[in-house]
Amino acid sequence: MSELPEILNTREAADYVRLSKPTLERFRCSGDGPKFLKLSDAAVRYRRRDLDAWIASRLVSSTSEVPHAA
Repeated sequence: MSELPEILNTREAADYVRLSKPTLERFRCSGDGPKFLKLSDAAVRYRRRDLDAWIASRLVSSTSEVPHAA
């Protein structure tokens, strides 16, 4: 399997973080998701390093640490 590119489309980003595409899109609208690039009206892209940072920011040790339900 080839390495993923640095810039991912929404489907690739959703696969990378193991979420559905609609969930990632919903997070994008609510502001709960990872940072993204808006290249045009229809072109949204994600950088792998931003996805990794978002994943790391969600790391908790117990359920009491979760600030809000996603």
